[in-house]
Amino acid sequence: MGDDLLPAEPDLELLHTRDYQVRSYRKGPNLLLRGAVRDLKPAGLYVAEDPDPLEIHHMVVEIEVAYPSMEIVDARVVFETHPHGACPTITEHYRKLIGLSIARGFTHKVRELFGGPRGCTHTTALLQAMGPVAIQSTWSMRVAEQPGGVRLARPRSPEERRMMFASNLNTCHVWAEDGDHVAAIDRGEEPEMPVWMVDRMAKLGIDADEMQSRWRS
Repeated sequence: MGDDLLPAEPDLELLHTRDYQVRSYRKGPNLLLRGAVRDLKPAGLYVAEDPDPLEIHHMVVEIEVAYPSMEIVDARVVFETHPHGACPTITEHYRKLIGLSIARGFTHKVRELFGGPRGCTHTTALLQAMGPVAIQSTWSMRVAEQPGGVRLARPRSPEERRMMFASNLNTCHVWAEDGDHVAAIDRGEEPEMPVWMVDRMAKLGIDADEMQSRWRS
């Protein structure tokens, strides 16, 4: 699997590349998220004799999130590359992330606190990309607590099921609270195995019956 998500377009003139990268880690009982946004201009575009891409923005955000409350307990922003000398003066403003829930109303609160002249547009865009990673990581935290083999984060009771899937409600068309997928879960039916898990287990040579056995265990 290559590093570039988009294929090269040799017949088109490249003007700009923006990369986001977000990683989450287990830090004791908490989640630690690190994110970066970087903007590059292609070699030779701004300075004809320059052989290398020109980095014009590079911002890094680190957030520690209490688990399972999902409250932000620490936040740090660093500007590695920026266009104006005054740019880094806004970094301390992002300490206002501390105390926010990264699970409930996070995107709205980020816009309210850091949108427009209240923040750095690139850092704020990165934060909005980091929120969903935190939610995805709650599943990984549950999975990591299970013993080896094919580890799957499945609810064990109706109450666990509702709590486990609460953060997914209304996040997309599949998870509409009045949709078929959520209705099936509320009826106590087994959630479908994710397509990516089916594909990976098949690639590993695990047959369909074994897949279902592991999923239901």
